[in-house]
Amino acid sequence: MQKNNRDLFTDFITRLQVDICAALETADGKARFQTDNWERPGGGGGSTRVIGSGNVIEKGGVNISVVHGSLSEAAANHLNASGENFFACGLSLVIHPVSPLVPTVHANWRYFEITGAGGDVTDAWVGGGTDLTPWYLFDEDAIHFHQVQKASCDAFGDDLYPVFKKQCDDYFSNHHRDGERRGIGGIFFDHCRGDAHRSLATWISFAMNNGMAFTDAYLPIVARRKDLPYTAAQREWQEIRRSRYVEFNLLHDRGTLFGIRTNGRTESILMSLPPVVRFAYDHRAVPGSEEARLLEVLQKPKDWLATAAQRQTERALEA
Repeated sequence: MQKNNRDLFTDFITRLQVDICAALETADGKARFQTDNWERPGGGGGSTRVIGSGNVIEKGGVNISVVHGSLSEAAANHLNASGENFFACGLSLVIHPVSPLVPTVHANWRYFEITGAGGDVTDAWVGGGTDLTPWYLFDEDAIHFHQVQKASCDAFGDDLYPVFKKQCDDYFSNHHRDGERRGIGGIFFDHCRGDAHRSLATWISFAMNNGMAFTDAYLPIVARRKDLPYTAAQREWQEIRRSRYVEFNLLHDRGTLFGIRTNGRTESILMSLPPVVRFAYDHRAVPGSEEARLLEVLQKPKDWLATAAQRQTERALEA
């Protein structure tokens, strides 16, 4: 018997959690995930898997939740949806490495349903994406990350990556910091419903495909950077920049806000916060430094695939 969308996506995130955790444990070489299963008052629950104090990973989590219940007015306004009840399932992860030369990564993939009083589905959509937050900018890493995101999108149409790349740059923005981006982006998609161009089933497959591409996007970067030496000053910069990560998550992140407004599990929701942070008053990067170069990109997002094409042309001319 064919699975309904709820069961299909729940089974997917359950398998993906196992696969991603195993890959991250191998990359770290020391730390192991601890599992905390929980139930949500009002309906559903989840599995929070946390890791820390490793060779590579200072703190991280790969969490799944499958929750349902009555749709409160606050949640309805947040989702821009109307109905009696909601169902939501998804996987959310954040990895904060020890080294300032290894970027933080965030990703999530989720499925929502709204049902009426009779239990009929009145609305359904998927959302998610993957984004990278480096503390020191390696162009090679940024290009690789975006190439994997584009390949994931292109399997469903070459019109998608440019749109979702821009949505990512626009979404992960600290508006109160003059639009400074949290990182160098990736893709972000939300409220993807069936329409004349793509069915809901296609969008579900799209989200799954992007989820399965996560390890290809991130782990090669970890392998390149995890053993590089770094200084105390670079570690301090990482901790200062982490404060901007905290600001975004607490002030702007829709997932955090939705979880709080629907009586989600606080420990799982705030797992995304880094373990050690510096809130430095009016800290400025030294002009011309690597730190300043990062800030320039955060203010003006780059087309990393165009950068890759330009480099390829330059190498061809040199040859």
